[in-house]
Amino acid sequence: MPSLKDIKNKIKSVGSTKKITSAMKMVAASKLRRSQEKAEAARPYSSRLEEMLSSLASSGTSGEGVIQLLTGTGKDERYLIVPVTADRGLCGGFNSSINRETFKFVKSLEGEGKSVQLLTVGKKSRDFFNRIMKDKIVESFADFGSTGAGYDIALEISNKLQNFYFDGQFDKCIIVYNKYVSAITQEVTQQQLIPLDISQPKKISNEKDEKDNSIYIYEPDEETILKDLLPKNVSIQIFKVLLESNAGEQGARMAAMDNATRNAGEMIDNLTLVYNRTRQAFITKELIEIISGAESV
Repeated sequence: MPSLKDIKNKIKSVGSTKKITSAMKMVAASKLRRSQEKAEAARPYSSRLEEMLSSLASSGTSGEGVIQLLTGTGKDERYLIVPVTADRGLCGGFNSSINRETFKFVKSLEGEGKSVQLLTVGKKSRDFFNRIMKDKIVESFADFGSTGAGYDIALEISNKLQNFYFDGQFDKCIIVYNKYVSAITQEVTQQQLIPLDISQPKKISNEKDEKDNSIYIYEPDEETILKDLLPKNVSIQIFKVLLESNAGEQGARMAAMDNATRNAGEMIDNLTLVYNRTRQAFITKELIEIISGAESV
């Protein structure tokens, strides 16, 4: 049976942990609101940009130069997978879900005879894949700071991806990230960055969009617009993903720290009960020894 001092020290230790997790929960909650607003503000722009580029896909442009970001290389043999995780832990299954999904995706592609490489974003994905498939990592981005990654980081990742693409190192680039749904829900999502995926039919949001058969005239010509916007689209989509991931991270951390605080409170209650029972047992034992001693005299 542990001594009263040991139980008391354990109660004190769990109480200190509870204070830390409670503080982390409040910090994550304060960051979540700003991150959520940024992620939701980026969605309309990124989705409309993709829609406009998709509408230009039928134009008679040659698949050369920058236009290859839209038309592709004509092959489907080499893949570059970009898992996006956080730099820090203590956020439940946020990071492990991305690493697990990416690992399964890589194995499924290799099972089909594809060649796969990785460009990791975030410390948790870098460290995870460094342990199990280090030879597949071609580049890593991490250490984004407490405020998360900004557009400069997205532009840097975009430039690196495009350099790899135009050097002929891959045919398709897929990014895997956690899409923010709510404070307690993140959806693991795969998005094809390069070339632009125009195979998915666009969702019709309302009746007005369904009946809209407007013919647009682009100025300057379509090819000039594509050459200017296709590289920007890659960086915009990456920036959107980074914002979504950051919002999901804060939501996951808030939920994880809330659960940890509740569990610490329950543990303190149980330890307090054990402490009181042990103390009562010691007192009863001492009383029995005193009474036995007095009777023997």
